[in-house]
Amino acid sequence: MTGHSTDKLVGTWRLVSASSTTSGGERNEAPYGASPVGLLTYADGRVTALISYDGRKSLSPGGGRLEEQAEAFKTFLAYAGRYVFDGDKVIHHVDISSIQNYVGRDLIRNVKFQGDQIVLITPPTRINGEVQTVELIWQRVPVGS
Repeated sequence: MTGHSTDKLVGTWRLVSASSTTSGGERNEAPYGASPVGLLTYADGRVTALISYDGRKSLSPGGGRLEEQAEAFKTFLAYAGRYVFDGDKVIHHVDISSIQNYVGRDLIRNVKFQGDQIVLITPPTRINGEVQTVELIWQRVPVGS
C-alpha cells in the first residue's frame, strides 16, 4: 500500500451509476433502480459504503408493517470496516453491515480511476440466484460540499 495510491482513494464519493452483468452476458443498467443514491467514504484506513435504491417508500406511522420493513431492508445496503488498497484493487474488511453475512468477510473490488471518478467492479458473485458482476461508478465529492 503506497501513500500516493492511498491518497487517490481517500475522500467521499457519490454514486453516479450502477450496472450488473450476468455470467451469460445479460446486462442490467439499473440493478438498484433508475436513480439510486450512494455515498462511499475512505478515510483513516476505514471505509463506509451506503446505497439506497431508487423508489424507496416511507414506512407507515408506527414503523410500518412487516412487509414494509422487509422492503426497506431489501432496498438499502450499508457496511463499514477497514480497507487495503493496492492500486488496482481495494479490499473492504467488513466489521459491520446491514447484511450480517458480510461481517467478517473481505469484499474485493477492482478499481479504475477516470479523472475525478472511480469505477469499482465486483468479482463474479451469486446475487439473487445468478452469478454476476456489478460495476459502480462514483464521483468524488469536493471537500466542503
